[in-house]
Amino acid sequence: MADDSALMRRVLTSALSNSDTEIVGVAANGDEAIALCEREHPDVLSLDLAMPGRDGIGVLRALRERSIDVPVVVVSAFSPSHGVRAVDALAEGAFELVAKPAGPDGLDAFVRELGSKVRAAAETRARRRPRRSAVRHPAAVALAVASPPATGLAARPPAPWRPARAPSSSRVVLIACSTGGPRALAELLPALPDSVGGGTLIVQHMPAGFTGSLAARLNRESPLRVTEAVDGERIGPGRALLAPGGSHLRIAPDATVRLSDDAAIGGLRPRADLTITDAVRVWGERLLLVVLTGMGRDGLEGARAVRKAGGRVFVEAESSCVVYGMPRAIVRAHLADEELDLGVLPEAILAEASR
Repeated sequence: MADDSALMRRVLTSALSNSDTEIVGVAANGDEAIALCEREHPDVLSLDLAMPGRDGIGVLRALRERSIDVPVVVVSAFSPSHGVRAVDALAEGAFELVAKPAGPDGLDAFVRELGSKVRAAAETRARRRPRRSAVRHPAAVALAVASPPATGLAARPPAPWRPARAPSSSRVVLIACSTGGPRALAELLPALPDSVGGGTLIVQHMPAGFTGSLAARLNRESPLRVTEAVDGERIGPGRALLAPGGSHLRIAPDATVRLSDDAAIGGLRPRADLTITDAVRVWGERLLLVVLTGMGRDGLEGARAVRKAGGRVFVEAESSCVVYGMPRAIVRAHLADEELDLGVLPEAILAEASR
């Protein structure tokens, strides 16, 4: 754990100690966090971004330069500057992002989310290790914090993509992702032209307040115009609308966006299944669903609806996923038309979504 706030260090230590984890060290700044990782070799590092001296981004870069293989769960307060930094951290290789609670009312939800994401990070690392060095039980966690406000299918090599058939009309592309999604989107979207399909929708599981920074970063790097979705705007060619964190992205019959603050489903808001089922009602067989890396099963029920309507379903192959959860659920349900490595997905999407 690395955090320069004594109060937040106590909160994080208490939260993680009650979620089947062992705290192997606590750091108050970036240099201490790096030294802690070199000394203790933790299964996971919980990392604040705004720390004295070397900040969280600097820690991530130093870990990479020193070949220290530890998944990092970023714990960050939200502000416009923190949002940008958090998205940068995900692009630098952080495993996941958890928003610090704004007050005592959000503490219980924060504790549950942090524990869940730390366990997922530890399990993902265990699957990457040789069998003889599996993750410790409970997972060993190092904490680095700053100022407050399942078993997978066997891996297989990526298969070359071949279009199953020529689409009869331009398709709308709907992308769903979670853990590892920001990095996957940063590779996928810049490789797509601004003319792809009849429009693009993106549902990325992310805390409220951070998706605006993600959309801005993707927009700078992509031919598509990428923006955070706004209530009432229309989906169309050349645009990619990103679901705002903290809101469900719904689609009205006239193909306009409707943002909903209805309760989270399975702890998720936005929930991709809601967006997908709405999109099926509007576009039917003209919908192309693309499910990228992520924990859980969100997108599975949506994929059923897409296939029933005659649309197409692509999923990211395990070989390039950070977490092979959402794609695996669809593959196991025999709903995927194609399972493709991230490197070949742009070509596949372009061919399938365009005339």
